[in-house]
Amino acid sequence: MTTTLILQRMSWNSMQYDNNFSYVSAHGRGVVDLLDARPGERILDLGCGTGDLAARIAASGVTVHGIDGDPDMIRTAVDKYGDAPGTPTFAVADGHAFTVDEPFDAVFSNAALHWMRRPDEVLARVHAALAPGGRFVAEFGASGNVAALIEGLRVAGGELAPEVPIELPWYFPSTAEYATRLENAGFEVATTACFARPTALAPGDTAADWWRMFGPTVLAAFPADVHEPLLARVDDVVRDRMVGADGIWVADYVRLRFAAVRVRPARDVP
Repeated sequence: MTTTLILQRMSWNSMQYDNNFSYVSAHGRGVVDLLDARPGERILDLGCGTGDLAARIAASGVTVHGIDGDPDMIRTAVDKYGDAPGTPTFAVADGHAFTVDEPFDAVFSNAALHWMRRPDEVLARVHAALAPGGRFVAEFGASGNVAALIEGLRVAGGELAPEVPIELPWYFPSTAEYATRLENAGFEVATTACFARPTALAPGDTAADWWRMFGPTVLAAFPADVHEPLLARVDDVVRDRMVGADGIWVADYVRLRFAAVRVRPARDVP
């Protein structure tokens, strides 16, 4: 079965994201600690979602500006955190093409870079947004991320709609690959870690709910009348690997966490 990169833009349901998938921000606390924001710094949160981690970082006495490509996410972030002194500011911006008025001390990102499928363009924008010596600290999906979920959809799709190609909207690199990209973009890699992080879904959610939230552009390629039987079959395929003794479904996340420093001009800036 063919696997290609999808070109359709992802649209988010920010309310459902906060209600059923808040674990995304909850598991971001480790990378917030790695950022180690210092009072008085200016931090850019790249792919800020609904703003929870931006607000957490701002509480340490730094100025935070969050950007995200999805307008609904930004509307929700503004509604949640307002514009009071000491709270983050938010704006809609594409991670491949954003610009800033003045350099930041650090760029932070959690669970967002794997949605940006032209990584060298993103790194060029991050490099340009940082002051010399500025830090880039992030965590995102690594090679092998959600492999069981992807295999489940491939198996179900092959059975129910074999003519439909499975088009994945993510970029999941190896540690070595991404370190090379960072170095070519003008960064010195300070630390990297790649680790499995099995992640429990919300009680009552299954693999099908995960795909509804994170893979609507993938599902859109299938005829509408196939969606529900397809997702039911996905659940059947992966149930034994994803359901714990307590009945909770657990996604097979693999994460890449790193800290890098802007040390020189990029070798090849797109």
